[in-house]
Amino acid sequence: MKFDDLDLKMRVYETAHDTQVLPGMYMVARIDGRGFTRLTKETHPFEAPFDVRFRDYMIATTEHLMNCGFKVIYGYTQSDEISLLFDLNETAFSRKHRKYTSILAGEASAQFSVLLGSVAAFDCRICELPNAGLVEDYFRWRNEDAHRNALNAHCYWRLRQGGATKAEATKRIEKISVAEKNELLFTLGVNFNELPLWQKRGTGIYWAEVEKEGFDVKQQTTVIVKRKQLCRNMELPMREAYNEFISGILNAG
Repeated sequence: MKFDDLDLKMRVYETAHDTQVLPGMYMVARIDGRGFTRLTKETHPFEAPFDVRFRDYMIATTEHLMNCGFKVIYGYTQSDEISLLFDLNETAFSRKHRKYTSILAGEASAQFSVLLGSVAAFDCRICELPNAGLVEDYFRWRNEDAHRNALNAHCYWRLRQGGATKAEATKRIEKISVAEKNELLFTLGVNFNELPLWQKRGTGIYWAEVEKEGFDVKQQTTVIVKRKQLCRNMELPMREAYNEFISGILNAG
């Protein structure tokens, strides 16, 4: 059998389940760390419940993904997860799911592993959202999840640091309200409201136009030029204000 015939025959099996994101649909990629509880608590014991080094690795990985060949207009990271919002008109790889999920998982795994100095892996999935309102709600959801996780993590680790076992700490915060968790932390010497916002709301990364000093070779003079660069926001708004923030990103994009 000639190679061209064999290639045509076998290619069908490779692409039989290819799916594409339809034009006009917003794409959001969700990239999650695989086995990161063990990685960050046993293999590489980061400070609990939050570690600035780990935060910076996740931010750097997010920025890498926003610069690896796709038109990403917003990146968001909290804990061991990253969410990327693509330009509505992104057409790379014909918008095939398998290309986005494989490339982004691979790029994230490689970048984080280099930063960590050890093997780390991520998985990826694509959310298809039919309108801007759902895009806002998606990021609002992840923002609120960050807040919930931060409250639980601070309660759990304060109890553990006070001598409670894993089971005791878990049981102590099970089924108690947000108000009760805040009160528990207060009795343990922590005012949750005063903790850094990046712990409670995650970090947003977006493109912004900035002025920089350049040199005009022809005129032999210093000039001010405008460039787009990634900006980090570690004090994200919450609730409706965050929806408005995402709306601004969409309109700017």
